[in-house]
Amino acid sequence: MNIVLLITGLSRAGAERQVCDLADQYVGLGHRVLLISLTAEIIQTPTSKHVQLECLNMQRTVGSFLTIYIKLRTQIKQFKPDILHSHLIHANLLARLLRLSIVIPKLICTAHNTRIGGRFSTLAYRLTDRLANISTNVSTEAVQVFIDAGATRQGRMVTMHNGVNTDVFHAVQNSGMDVRKELRLSKHTPLLLAVGRLTEQKDYPNLFHAFEQVLQIHGSARLAIAGTGTLKLSLLDSVKKLGLEDRIIFLGSRDDVPALMNAADVLVLSSAWEGFGLVVAEAMACECLVVATDSGGVKEVLGDSGRLVPPQNSSALAAAINEVLSLDAPKKDQLHSRARARVLKHYSIKSAAQRWIKLYEA
Repeated sequence: MNIVLLITGLSRAGAERQVCDLADQYVGLGHRVLLISLTAEIIQTPTSKHVQLECLNMQRTVGSFLTIYIKLRTQIKQFKPDILHSHLIHANLLARLLRLSIVIPKLICTAHNTRIGGRFSTLAYRLTDRLANISTNVSTEAVQVFIDAGATRQGRMVTMHNGVNTDVFHAVQNSGMDVRKELRLSKHTPLLLAVGRLTEQKDYPNLFHAFEQVLQIHGSARLAIAGTGTLKLSLLDSVKKLGLEDRIIFLGSRDDVPALMNAADVLVLSSAWEGFGLVVAEAMACECLVVATDSGGVKEVLGDSGRLVPPQNSSALAAAINEVLSLDAPKKDQLHSRARARVLKHYSIKSAAQRWIKLYEA
């Protein structure tokens, strides 16, 4: 099968990592794959050399859009895909418009969040809905949000969960010690970890206020944050105003997230909204305790393998963190095993790829 994967960009984020992992899985299953990034942002790529990768360097101008449309149209005609599978709002809309000028046997458009965008994005999604064979989103809640907003109709968007590369994300004894040495932390220091872009969605102020309360019980705790983003300076200023500069560590962009998760005692997701919460599933695969907000599909992912609290409630977030930090070893081990088993059963990248192939063939 010839598969084209079209995505807005390849930044270090969950949707982009998911597409790269799927591309690797597809070529491993014997399919021919072309991965196209609309923008020049190429931070992560598939590991397999058999994935053909193209970058179109799209800019935010009308002229650039027309140029990219023509280039993309040419690439699609030359590759002759059986499936065009687009990801994220801009790529989805562009893929649908392509169908007005060339034959695409099957088009699947995947959203990765509960947030559609503004009124224009919602309207554009609704008007082009019929141009896709089917649309998908990463959680049941996210699908319902799109339906309720009028971006699609009942039955035109289905849930397709993300998958985790469990060969990469897994527990390794003592693998987190190098991270703790880097951070100058002993193995007994409670370490909280947050992984995600420094944006409004991740609601780091909520986490900072919760961490203040955690320190009242676990005074030696530290919080490490892996990620970059537009709010970095304002978040650094917030930390300074709270007097937590020596307790909160900004790690920047990291390519050793599994090691970070093996080093941490708790993975904390403080998001105001989410689509799937891939980082939660990755932490579960690493047998790292998880405390997360009930945002998007996080509840579906976490199940009874961690602690779920309401979004934008720092007191509830702090209470849950304190609870899991205070669990005895047997209870922690039970949660570790339960979390890993849940990911292996429901959210491995191998099973996710097989589900996609079945959908492509349907």
